[in-house]
Amino acid sequence: MIQKKQLVIHTDGGSRGNPGPAAIGVIAQLNNDEYFKIAQYIGESTNNEAEYLALLTSIEELLKKSTSGPLLEIRQVEWKLDSMLVVQQINKKWKIKEPRLRRLAEQCWQELNKLSLPYSISYVPRTQNKIADALVNQALDSAGA
Repeated sequence: MIQKKQLVIHTDGGSRGNPGPAAIGVIAQLNNDEYFKIAQYIGESTNNEAEYLALLTSIEELLKKSTSGPLLEIRQVEWKLDSMLVVQQINKKWKIKEPRLRRLAEQCWQELNKLSLPYSISYVPRTQNKIADALVNQALDSAGA
């Protein structure tokens, strides 16, 4: 019998200025082995928009991977974000007053509904999100931001 694995996805988004040049960073690990990673410049954005886009991009990447090969070995997906705002809003514990953030949250919820695996989205301190944070800075530096 195949031992099912835990997929942990750390996401981060950041902008230099608010709004300003922004980027996202994602690291997905399957039992501590890298499954995928993303360091992407996203242009002018606020920090909160970048945080949401990091989560959305990670969901979309996971869904792409699930169509190219079933994720049968995965038992659960655990997202870890260092944005308390995004975690509380996406888990529907805090209201979303900003229209742009509401649209991004709705996109996340639509994509999460396509996922056939149990998942959780939780907050971690920035010190536990170092790889995703480094990917954000790498993308910003590469873009000359």
